Amino acid sequence: MDTKPQKMPKVAKVKNKAPAEIQITAEQLLREAKERDLEILPPPPKQKISDPEELADYQHRKRKAFEDGIRKNRTVISNWIKYALWEESQKEVQRSRSIFERALDVDHRNITLWLKYTEMEMRNRQINHARNLWDRAVTILPRANQFWYKYTYMEEMLGHIAGARQVFDRWMEWEPDEQAWQTYIKFELRYKEIDRARVIYEKFVYVHPDVKNWIKYARFEEHNGFISGARRVYERAVEFYGEETMDEKLYIAFAKFEEGQKEHDRARVIYKYALDHIPKDRAQELYKAYTIHEKKYGDRTGIEDVIVSKRKFQYEEEVKANPTNYDAWFDYLRLVESEGNLEMIRETYERAIANVPPTKEKQFWRRYIYLWINYALFEELEAEDIERTRQVYRACLELLPHKVFTFTKMWLLYAQFEIRQKNLTVARKTLGMALGICPKDKLFRGYIDLEIQLREFDRCRILYQKFLEFGPENCVTWMRFAELETLLGDLDRARAIYELAVNQPRLDMPELLWKAYVDFEVSLGESERARNLYERLLDRTLHVKVWMSYAQFEMSANEENSVALARRVYERANQSLRGANEKEERVMLLEAWRDFESQHGDEESLKSVIAKMPRRVKKRQRVQADDGSEEGWEEFFDYIFPEDEATKPNLKLLEMAKAWKRKQQDLEPQEEKEEKEGYEDGEEISSAGVDDDNDEAL
Repeated sequence: MDTKPQKMPKVAKVKNKAPAEIQITAEQLLREAKERDLEILPPPPKQKISDPEELADYQHRKRKAFEDGIRKNRTVISNWIKYALWEESQKEVQRSRSIFERALDVDHRNITLWLKYTEMEMRNRQINHARNLWDRAVTILPRANQFWYKYTYMEEMLGHIAGARQVFDRWMEWEPDEQAWQTYIKFELRYKEIDRARVIYEKFVYVHPDVKNWIKYARFEEHNGFISGARRVYERAVEFYGEETMDEKLYIAFAKFEEGQKEHDRARVIYKYALDHIPKDRAQELYKAYTIHEKKYGDRTGIEDVIVSKRKFQYEEEVKANPTNYDAWFDYLRLVESEGNLEMIRETYERAIANVPPTKEKQFWRRYIYLWINYALFEELEAEDIERTRQVYRACLELLPHKVFTFTKMWLLYAQFEIRQKNLTVARKTLGMALGICPKDKLFRGYIDLEIQLREFDRCRILYQKFLEFGPENCVTWMRFAELETLLGDLDRARAIYELAVNQPRLDMPELLWKAYVDFEVSLGESERARNLYERLLDRTLHVKVWMSYAQFEMSANEENSVALARRVYERANQSLRGANEKEERVMLLEAWRDFESQHGDEESLKSVIAKMPRRVKKRQRVQADDGSEEGWEEFFDYIFPEDEATKPNLKLLEMAKAWKRKQQDLEPQEEKEEKEGYEDGEEISSAGVDDDNDEAL
């Protein structure tokens, strides 16, 4: 039999697809449903049971529902609890107890189940049943503190204090957490059992050996008036922890306890002992407490001791973080020295000098070396230990890498120390060894100054000779050697030294040496020798300052024709500089010459010098880059001397050409001015067949 295909229902066509005039949102729909209470179901009708048969029927239906729920999933403990509590509500305690027992068979480690079971027994005043349940619970789950708390609370509420104490004792055998012990102690204190509480504390501080627990024990003794007992507890705590595991909190509490008993000396001793034995990084609060204590009860010395201790701690932290921070070491040593403890100062110095710079570069040793210097000075001046001072100096000199660099001051300080100890031979040997290992200018000078102070002039001569062999180009050494001979009155030796010096092929400051030589001859009144020196110097250099100094010397010679001689020097200088084409120096010379003539000359001589004065003109020249390309023009000032113009007649023609150009510019129209090329400074004159190689082109 063929089945006809089912026809799909026709979908009604929407004739009007325009949006409705009033739009309704989902939020509005929900709000209206809430307002109309469309989803709230009415409460079920109350059922009134009027006879035992209805009650039995109701109980049967409820029990069947509970049993079905338990049968579906036995492990859901909430179903068991609801079932048992419903039976309790029906006054069926025995049934409820049976259901709890069945549930315990399913999960005997469920804490909630035990609690509900025992609460049910207590609500129904079944005390023995409840006590038996607590015993079973704490036996099976001894670490569940809830059972113990409720068990002891029940016994205490029943007034069974001995039973509650017995439960607490059983609980403490399991060594529970701190809160359990505190609960037991508070229980005993509620009944004024101080001795029992003390016994509990004795066990407590060994089961939980924390500092805070010892402090609680001591405060318990103090609160109950047992001052000696509290002090004994603190002392036992200090002994218990020893010096390896010291805690600042314990000592702060101990000191504050003594402070409260007006035992300020005891408190101060406790603070100092703790600060000496506890590491500095774990004693911040201890420092603060000690400072407050001293400010309250201490004198000025005590307060200063606290501040010094705190600063010591800061310096210790700095040098621990950066051992090569020598500035921190200096501050630390200054603080330690102010205390005056000799052994402590030496120990700190030894720690400081042990931090040798890691590299052999002198810049890193400059601050470090002063640690040794201060150490040696301390041993000599403060400790007055001469042998130890000598050991410090020698250890420092052995440490220095003299082949790379040295410190002259250390050699000189050691030598001066030996001289103060009247060991002149040792001092000389030390300086001689220094010159042999690492000769330096400063070392030579220090040794020479030392021998001069000792009036050993022959040794000074030998040292100067060695010094000049070491550095013959050092002009200062030659000058000082000559000055020494001058002071000793040996003028011929001084003159010979100057002669040797000026004949050296290489000198670092020859102008000072020549000036010193000239001043030496002038001071002796040897004008002719000084004049010869100037002439010899002018053979080597034609510097303008030499000429000016020569002219001033001639004026100061106090001879009859000194003005003429000085004028002659100026004339020679002018000719010399003119040939050397040194325009700037020539201008300086002419200005000095003009000042000389204005003071010592007549009008004619002054006019002649003024006539030689140059004109300053502005010129332009091309600027070339390093690669040879032109970068433009630059302006500069040049000097034109009248004497040079007389020797170059083309300059006159150049001036005439410039004047003619200016005249033409004034006469020609403005348009022709813009088209014409101007004549500029620095070009050469090419028209009319006139060439000038020096200045410009027309």
